[in-house]
Amino acid sequence: MKFGVCADFSSAAVLAKAGFEFIELHVQNHLKPSEPETAFLPVLEQIKACPVRGEAANCFLPAALKVTGPDANLDKLEAYVRVAFERAKRAGIQTIVFGSGGARHIPDGVDRGAAWKQLLEFGKMIGPLAQKQGVTVAVEPLNRKECNVLNSVGEGARYVREVNHHSVRLLADAFHWGLDSDSIEDLVAAGPLLRHVHVATFPAREAPGFETCDLASFFRALKKGGYDGRESIECGWKDLPAQAAKAMDALRVLTA
Repeated sequence: MKFGVCADFSSAAVLAKAGFEFIELHVQNHLKPSEPETAFLPVLEQIKACPVRGEAANCFLPAALKVTGPDANLDKLEAYVRVAFERAKRAGIQTIVFGSGGARHIPDGVDRGAAWKQLLEFGKMIGPLAQKQGVTVAVEPLNRKECNVLNSVGEGARYVREVNHHSVRLLADAFHWGLDSDSIEDLVAAGPLLRHVHVATFPAREAPGFETCDLASFFRALKKGGYDGRESIECGWKDLPAQAAKAMDALRVLTA
């Protein structure tokens, strides 16, 4: 296992001291795919100078850049993701998380079958582009309060299998999984598809060790499914400098 935190550069020194091995950055804020190269270059220097490597990035698509519904435009999506993946390669980011609930949310009145086809078109388009830049896209199931499609590990696994490209894989998020009482069996079965994991307690979305919940079942299922990759804490911190070391200890216990 490799442990990290979804964070900005300002937290990197604290996280390094606590033993974390990478940070998970923010595609829109740090790679700036919608902005010119001049906006990205200063951030790239920060990424390269960071004491903890930025190996993953989330918040892939802005909500206004729709994947489903009548406003979806595959050409605009392709132009955006080409820049995102090229900059990810230069920054050393290997995994891009595709949560982006606002972008993939199926609008009211849109046929779900038609929307699913749009999602598949998007997945099949990004696979070869990600491969070219040495990036893997990890599809994140989101809880039903945040989005209305790709809500469970099982549904996410079905999507990844239908896209059928080795650069489009699956993410499991303990918070979303626990909040919706998702399936342990589906999580175990999805093990070979997993390329990234997010960790937070449920329902309060705190760092591990700071809320009582059954994270152990989540980690047992990951272990049974054979997952041994990156894990990022994605939570609301009350006091990150004071909490980071305890959260790291909790992760070590959960993955032992």
